Amino acid sequence: MSAPPPLKPMTSANRLTVKTRSRRTSSVGKIDLGDTVPGIGTMSETRESRDDSNKRMKALAEAKENDMALLQKFWLTYRELSYRHAWLTPLMIMAIVYTAYFTSGNRTEKNPLHMFVAVSYRIRDTDMYGKGIKDLCFVFFYMIFFTFLREFLMECVIRPITIALGVTSHHKVKRMMEQVYAIIYYGFSGPAGLYIMYHSDLWLFKTAPMYRTYPDLLNHYHFKVFYLAQAAFWAQQACVLVLQLEKPRKDYKELVFHHIITLLLIWSSYVFHFTKIGLEIYITMDVSDFFLSLSKTCNYLDSALTAPVFMTFVASWVYLRHYVNLRILWSVLTEFRTEGNYVLNFATQQYKCWISLPIVFVLIAALQLVNLYWLGCIGRILYRLLWKGIQKDERSDSESDDEEEVDNEQKNSKPITETDNINIQDIPRDVKHEKAH
Repeated sequence: MSAPPPLKPMTSANRLTVKTRSRRTSSVGKIDLGDTVPGIGTMSETRESRDDSNKRMKALAEAKENDMALLQKFWLTYRELSYRHAWLTPLMIMAIVYTAYFTSGNRTEKNPLHMFVAVSYRIRDTDMYGKGIKDLCFVFFYMIFFTFLREFLMECVIRPITIALGVTSHHKVKRMMEQVYAIIYYGFSGPAGLYIMYHSDLWLFKTAPMYRTYPDLLNHYHFKVFYLAQAAFWAQQACVLVLQLEKPRKDYKELVFHHIITLLLIWSSYVFHFTKIGLEIYITMDVSDFFLSLSKTCNYLDSALTAPVFMTFVASWVYLRHYVNLRILWSVLTEFRTEGNYVLNFATQQYKCWISLPIVFVLIAALQLVNLYWLGCIGRILYRLLWKGIQKDERSDSESDDEEEVDNEQKNSKPITETDNINIQDIPRDVKHEKAH
């Protein structure tokens, strides 16, 4: 018996590829768009974080019994617990502040903690409120509140429900946690914004009243709480985005740009009294983001409702983020000068003038550009859904986060051995046996 021929070295020209059989699902593919920022608890764990955690555990095991060692042990225990549960530190801060405020017996604005816990600048015994520097304290404190709320809900409520629904992939669990939290938040903020709009002169996105009553120096209690709470929510998301430790997604630059523009709009509209414009833009983002997160969640669950929910999201996105926003942009060009006062007067805080007009237009137009970019992403997903049928998904639940980011097209083949572009199912058993040897 002659000796078998020597094996040839592997090259790109003599590979045997396996064409995998795609399983049919209700998925519409990756919906990698929108302005939802990953939470602290869903960030990827770095090697440095793991090493620090191991050092703390080792120090705890070796701690002595003297007073200083016990204090060090207490400190290391707290650090390890806060590392494992990101909501612990915000909870402690909130507990201290709320306890001190409610047990003080003084719940008026004279209490220095009032500016953190409740809105300030109430006008006598009315429900109207002015504006001032104390509002920054309210925003800062409720940034801490939203940090706690997000991390606690994701870890203690949403994660167990996600696992109970049969989601086993570590990557999908993290993404589900983020999207379900977004559904909860926007499920409250969207209707709250619509409720405030309904009880104002802006119902159904009227544009002329945005300028007719300018400057809106005073706001109703519900309006002010909603506006500042939204500012706290977006500022908290921006901080998490800055601290982002995991690999950013493909539209990371657009996401950062969107948050910068949004924060500039929030700040400028509040300080310069364009809050009615801000209210309408808040609602356009919140309602469309609710359906975006809902469609992503259905997609992760491989639900039969994915396609209809996604179509509802597309309709809400086009109407709110484009039609309504473009109407607001058009009103800046046509009604900004003609409705209400159009004069610059620092004494009366009249800023609706020739200086503010281009600034308002550019900020809203910049937001529209990001939305148009995401609309292009939506269009590609919609094309796959309508013209290619149900999306094929070759990804398995055991794949790592990095593998989740690889396009499905790149995963349709896997190099095996010496022959190029041969379907392994077509190779006779004896040939496969010979190649194995």
